[in-house]
Amino acid sequence: MDTREELGEFLRSRRGRLRPEDAGLPSYGGRRRVPGLRREELAQLAGVSAGYYTRLEQGQSPNASDAVLDAVARVLRLDEAERAHLYSLARPKPRARRRAARPEQVRPGVRVMIESFGDVPALVMGRFCDVLAWNRMAHALMAGHLDFDAPNRPAERPNIARLLFLDPHTRELYADWLRKARSTVADLRLIAGRYPGDPALTGLIGELTVESAEFARLWAAHTVGDCGTAARTYRHPVVGTMTLMCELLALPEDEGQRVAVMNAEPGSPSEEALRLLADLTAVSPDTFWTGPRNNRLPESGGAGVRRTHRG
Repeated sequence: MDTREELGEFLRSRRGRLRPEDAGLPSYGGRRRVPGLRREELAQLAGVSAGYYTRLEQGQSPNASDAVLDAVARVLRLDEAERAHLYSLARPKPRARRRAARPEQVRPGVRVMIESFGDVPALVMGRFCDVLAWNRMAHALMAGHLDFDAPNRPAERPNIARLLFLDPHTRELYADWLRKARSTVADLRLIAGRYPGDPALTGLIGELTVESAEFARLWAAHTVGDCGTAARTYRHPVVGTMTLMCELLALPEDEGQRVAVMNAEPGSPSEEALRLLADLTAVSPDTFWTGPRNNRLPESGGAGVRRTHRG
């Protein structure tokens, strides 16, 4: 991914969602050739010349000041995540000299922590949404059809985005699949701004764009957002439907790694379903799953599914 191209596409997409009257400009009616704000209108509102803004949108102003970027963000009504994304694209980090990529590792203390959650599903995600570790409950909730030990083998680690778009079981699991898909793509957009040109991330996005028409459509929208707290409804094939509150917590000492924890409301039917899942997992963690189990993951790494269909 070219950062300059990404910056231009992002700014154009944000301009396109605003009408002149939204920004306090007069509307004279009639059909506009350009949807949303024109470059000249945005430049006027941001207090910069049209030429300067054009160069910024074309990625030719690498030294844009905080004042200019803040003004552009204000005019475009960017939220906190979008503002951070703008700064990442406008001021990309110098690309480090390429070295052989080392697989991400989970610190022993973090692994002990998620295991200590007991009946609460928890997992550790890497910087590009690979599952680096999960406890028995997270595995039973989200991916009982996959090998529990797959995260321990870097070449076979499940990837949340791949599962979501390319795995039929995961698609069926989420009752609110489209909302989950949108938030995942928005999160990947934010991550892509932080790691411009990373080969692993570029490969993941390229693969999903080719294999899933739905991913390609959502990616083209340039929506940016940071996954955080959200209620998710799961249609589990063994214990039925449950709604869980999902918390995503960053690990400051581990670049890009996050812990996902899923809890049910106390006293709710969802808590009962989660408790039943815990009982079944405790009795027979590897055999309670009634559906087909995919123990063989692609050698290309991290998919958790065979790439045989288009979303």
